[in-house]
Amino acid sequence: MSNYFNDIVKNLSQAIKYDSSQAPAKEGMPFGEGAAKCLDFYLSLADFMGFETRNYDNYIGEISWGSGKDFAVLAHLDVVPAGSGWEHDPFGGEVDEKSGKIWGRGTMDDKGPAMIALYAMKALMDEGFKPARRIKLLLGCNEETGWACIEHYNKVAKMPEEGISPDADFPVIYAEKGILQTKFKFNVNTPAFSELNGGNRPNMVCDFCEAKAAIDGKKLAELNMSSEGDKVISRGKSAHGSTPDKGVNAIAPMLEYLGLDDIKKSLFDEHMGLCGLQDETGPLTFSPNLIEQDGDTIYVTCDIRYPATFERSAITDILDKRGAEYEVLHYQAPLFNDADSPLISTLLKVYNTVTGKNARPIAIGGGTYARALRYGAAFGPEEEGEESTIHQANEYITFEKIEKCFNIYKLALKELCG
Repeated sequence: MSNYFNDIVKNLSQAIKYDSSQAPAKEGMPFGEGAAKCLDFYLSLADFMGFETRNYDNYIGEISWGSGKDFAVLAHLDVVPAGSGWEHDPFGGEVDEKSGKIWGRGTMDDKGPAMIALYAMKALMDEGFKPARRIKLLLGCNEETGWACIEHYNKVAKMPEEGISPDADFPVIYAEKGILQTKFKFNVNTPAFSELNGGNRPNMVCDFCEAKAAIDGKKLAELNMSSEGDKVISRGKSAHGSTPDKGVNAIAPMLEYLGLDDIKKSLFDEHMGLCGLQDETGPLTFSPNLIEQDGDTIYVTCDIRYPATFERSAITDILDKRGAEYEVLHYQAPLFNDADSPLISTLLKVYNTVTGKNARPIAIGGGTYARALRYGAAFGPEEEGEESTIHQANEYITFEKIEKCFNIYKLALKELCG
């Protein structure tokens, strides 16, 4: 590892400096200039290492090595917006030797794991390893906001049937919940407020919400809110939409301040009638992450993660019976693998070998590129008990995590492609 650690740190720090959150398209850059430049950086680095590379129209890149049946490592280079509350430059790529951390948006989700996987391939190549399969490290640029990168790849190339995505949790994920990002409509009679809005992305817990309204200092203090000029402000803490309990949603206190108790109850207490749904992959989670006002109408976009053995219709039937007015903006079917299948059992063995643990496969609410494969599994980088900063302010990756993931991904590729 010592031969590659410094290079990983240096190049990951550089990669973080590209703001690859989705931006307006430019000619030949469907997701903006930052994502395109970041992709070029990774592909140029891989080309210098001696791998074959292809750029599919700045939607997605491919780094390949070996021959035989394809095996995918699916990662992404786009990031969610920085959001608020940072103590470090979100796109500074700051390396802190004292704390052993690299700070910045994408360090853990997912530029860091993508860089580590690339160097795991490089290390195997340098050791003379001859893969019996063609390893394809695929680097998408639209994972966070719609998966158009995957759709494009499926049009212009052939997606491998099997692989991993280093974009979630260890020890290994055998199931992922279904995803429904749904925009609900609420009508309000003659509201005494205007310009209500908040949130960054459908899959980020809302950390900032504001509205023009009468200033009530006592009520603001009770709700831990503030005011700026003629606006009332609610601040929270961002987190991944699949784990809303790890964040503090700024929309809830705003709804209470504005007297929209029925809307708050429907969203935050009743989850639009979806409370209590669960299976072996866990309970349904419901995160209201975007809010906007249009006159007498309020729209709230919610990130729903439903149990992996459920059908989509089980969720929409409940919403329909409740009489909810809504529009489905984004949908991904659940992923469910046999926990004892060869892919899952091999990845689990690799993780336990490297860490000395005796872990079992898990299920998550996050949606990863593993769903793009016929037979895929998300594999790291987070672990139980760690502080998660994914989709939060002050995202970072530790030097220890880099070393551990390097050893895990290197062994996994050796075991699965040898």
